[in-house]
Amino acid sequence: RLAREHGLKVHLDGARIFNAATALGCNVRDLVRDVDSVMFCLSKGLCAPVGSVLCGSADFIYEARRARKVVGGGMRQAGILAAAGIVALEQMTTRLAEDHERARRLAMGLAEIPGVQVGPVYTNIFYFWLTDSRRAPEEVVQRLRERGVLVLGREDGRFRVVTHYWITDEDVETALWVFREVLTDLETSP
Repeated sequence: RLAREHGLKVHLDGARIFNAATALGCNVRDLVRDVDSVMFCLSKGLCAPVGSVLCGSADFIYEARRARKVVGGGMRQAGILAAAGIVALEQMTTRLAEDHERARRLAMGLAEIPGVQVGPVYTNIFYFWLTDSRRAPEEVVQRLRERGVLVLGREDGRFRVVTHYWITDEDVETALWVFREVLTDLETSP
């Protein structure tokens, strides 16, 4: 509303907009109804190898294509990537709730481990941290990695966990077993 009052255009960086719509229980159209343009990613959660889609009015897209050419951003023989993008849009958007549910199950299991605090889970990404750990995040990440569980450790002591298409129900159970083993071992070892 504020932008409209001042004659400004509104662009939405919707990199993970399909995850947001799934979490909110609405259609993506509802989220973009009041914006002039939107960009969304085909690889974040949708399994395309690369690519994003820019949407807007015909005039906006014409100018965007012109700007892309000016800066040399064109691609040749991109049909195979476009095909992957079509699969992402037609098949992957409808299964994102599975990723969200796996993230919730993983977070609930982590929350049962003594000394682990879990942040809110809205989509397929969440954070956890260790309440009493004397260990550096790098050590925790390394120990988990050695057992096949990948997390991102941050300098602030939080760890980022992401579920996606390639994470199965069995993987969630295995990851929880590894988390229990590693986090318990880290707290009891000198």
